[in-house]
Amino acid sequence: MRVAIAGGGLAGLACAKYLVDAGHTPIVLESRDVLGGLVAAWKDEDGDWYETGLHAFFGAYPNMLQLMGELNILDRLQWKEHALIFNQPEKPETYSYFSVPDIPAPFNVIASILKNNDMLTWEQKIRFAIGLWPGVLRGQKYVEDMDKYSLLEWLQRQGIGERVSSDIFIAASKALTFINPDEVSATIILTALNKFLQERYGSKIAFLDGSPTERLCQPIVDHIVAGGGEVHLKKPLKQVLLNEDQSVKGFLIRGLDGAPDEVITADKYVSAMSVDVMKVLMPEPWKAMPFFQKLEGLEGVPVINLHLWFDRKLTDIDQLLFSRSDLLSVYADMSITCKAYEDPDRSMLEFVLAPAKDWIDKSDEAIIEATMKELERLFPQHLTGENPAKLRKYKVVKTPRSVYTASPGRQAYRPSQETPIANFYLSGSYTMQQYLGSMEGAVLSGKLTAQAITNAPASTATESPRLVTSQ
Repeated sequence: MRVAIAGGGLAGLACAKYLVDAGHTPIVLESRDVLGGLVAAWKDEDGDWYETGLHAFFGAYPNMLQLMGELNILDRLQWKEHALIFNQPEKPETYSYFSVPDIPAPFNVIASILKNNDMLTWEQKIRFAIGLWPGVLRGQKYVEDMDKYSLLEWLQRQGIGERVSSDIFIAASKALTFINPDEVSATIILTALNKFLQERYGSKIAFLDGSPTERLCQPIVDHIVAGGGEVHLKKPLKQVLLNEDQSVKGFLIRGLDGAPDEVITADKYVSAMSVDVMKVLMPEPWKAMPFFQKLEGLEGVPVINLHLWFDRKLTDIDQLLFSRSDLLSVYADMSITCKAYEDPDRSMLEFVLAPAKDWIDKSDEAIIEATMKELERLFPQHLTGENPAKLRKYKVVKTPRSVYTASPGRQAYRPSQETPIANFYLSGSYTMQQYLGSMEGAVLSGKLTAQAITNAPASTATESPRLVTSQ
């Protein structure tokens, strides 16, 4: 079976990979000159990589880990100390560790909360630990029902105080969804917490040993091509062509650089584009269908990723860090955490600016100026005084519409991978699957789309491979 897939992000590539495995012939059509979608990366004029986002892999990403295992590239993940580390702005250049002991879940995570003496009092720790239990004990239906509440509302209902909300959940919410606890659905964060609490190594973090484009996407492409599939760059979808019965007749691809438009035909078709692009390119006759009207309830969240190269080291921590800053979400010194970006003498800090809605239209210069002021609070010993570290260069990567905005009530608008159109399917982390908008959600959605196309059950990983226990 020939399957045309519009979109070469992780969802489209994963879909194509599993279609090849099932004996079909996928044709991936990516609009840009680089694969990866929200994990795309580029080289600058100096040969340094910069990325669409700060991509951390969790032990609770079983479908991503399964995919990488099937491609024999699991050794490209660099696993870090099992801990969540928070910057303490009130104590510059000091960090608070939630170190997770190597004991069965969920006792390991609870122990990490109880052992932390930097951020929480004993009363707060006990309330925090007790407050998490309903999300674990009452099952997935309870978690789904909590979509009517924001995370902040749910925390208040559980008696978890403002200190925990502000110190921990603002940072966690911005890191996972790019929005604040008063804006994000409780279901989304509870789903993530459940994975962390139910799996021994669920909250363990890894970084890829190089750029996602080369070290993750290219092996998937190689697998697809080896199986008889095709992957094409610079093939933007211009129009979905329809038959009289409103099924898909073909994908009209816009010709670039003076080339004529072309029509790609297949047996079945997949949109692995973002929900925002899908809404723009949706054929007019489909807009009257309730299934497609639901998409109007989904919208991508703006995200800004920052890369700052300094003339010296600012930190020696080999881990993802939660900044607890009003402007910045999470960050890492990629010159330490990523093998391919290694520099023993100088730092390259990568930050996620979130929420980004008030910054997405501002100039790069204004964003960097505000970021440097925040960094002076986080690293005063290095960025203030008589001989401060110098910013050598920077890159600002703006994504006006990233993963869907996971606000309360959005679960009802997330579509299935199958559509009312017999030969047309959706793929992407915004579609209905058990993970939030993430790399894991994208991979799982691609797998589910391939499963729907082949009409044969496909195994979905529920536990992470044992190897995530290794450092």
